Amino acid sequence: MPTIPSAAAIPDSRLARAITAFIRDTETELLFNHSSRVYHFGALAGLHRGLNFDRELLYAGAMFHDIGLMPSHSSQHERFEVDGAHAARDFLRSHGIAEEDAYTVWTAIALHTTPGVPVHMHPVVALVTAGVEMDVLGLTHAQYSDEERETVVQAFPRTPAFKEDIIQAFYDGIKHKPDTTFGNVKADVIADKEPHFHRGNFCSVIRNSVWR
Repeated sequence: MPTIPSAAAIPDSRLARAITAFIRDTETELLFNHSSRVYHFGALAGLHRGLNFDRELLYAGAMFHDIGLMPSHSSQHERFEVDGAHAARDFLRSHGIAEEDAYTVWTAIALHTTPGVPVHMHPVVALVTAGVEMDVLGLTHAQYSDEERETVVQAFPRTPAFKEDIIQAFYDGIKHKPDTTFGNVKADVIADKEPHFHRGNFCSVIRNSVWR
């Protein structure tokens, strides 16, 4: 049976086990499996790109990247990405991780829905987004072998209607604070679910500012 390469496997460490337990107890099965695939696809992307990356930090970023969608970790006014970034940083601090490393994970989560920027940043930041773009959008589908894709999905299955399920999960996690999606891809989720939603417009903000 094909296996995930050891260089892309989940780290066998106390921190990684604590992350797994925390996320499994906090997120839905849909998001837990999605986040696990994001880690593996991100790690595989790192191998493909020849990047040197810390698997523990990548695992933390991948596993916490959607925790801001959960009611227990969702604020009233912050973007869900920021909620997740805060949760990850607090968790890592509580486990003795250096501030610089915790901030790297914070950045990876905060920017994972910002296209075109993370790829130019720290490998952990770049690879969390790479994993998300593969699992949700399939943008780099052809860059993985059939064996790689099948092995990851066998370990952490996609639901039969994953595309619609993940859109619904996004909506459920942000519908109470639609204004936080301004300038972000998640505004498309609100618009998809609420046909009468009027998204913010950057040009209108400029024209209606208090400046004369």
